[in-house]
Amino acid sequence: MLQENMIKELIIKSLEAREQSYCPFSEFAVGAALMAEDGTIWKGCNVEISGLGATCCAERTAIFKAVSEGYRKFVAVAVVGGKKEEALEVICAPCGICRQALVEFGDLDTFQVILAVNTEKYEVYTLGELLPLAFRRGDC
Repeated sequence: MLQENMIKELIIKSLEAREQSYCPFSEFAVGAALMAEDGTIWKGCNVEISGLGATCCAERTAIFKAVSEGYRKFVAVAVVGGKKEEALEVICAPCGICRQALVEFGDLDTFQVILAVNTEKYEVYTLGELLPLAFRRGDC
């Protein structure tokens, strides 16, 4: 389990990532900060494309950046999101596709998902709590 100072660092990094969000269609800006097993942190934001099916969520952006640099094991992610240009008020959870992508690289029982508004208002879940009965490699 992450110490509180590491949780807060991930939240701060996710808030920074949110500032880079490209969301001209939904105006819903999301930031994520993904921590690798060695403590390296990868930031990601959502990127919307005119053909909305090609849009990539913040969590997957962070995963893809890290994987493209050779990382394969992760221990935690912090996620923040809400209407762009508005103060965050409620937590924002990963979509189903992002949850499944996280399962590919994180342990269901130990990977922590931090859903935050700020460093004082957040909730921590395991990946297994967010995606019970996950479909994993070897299940087919």
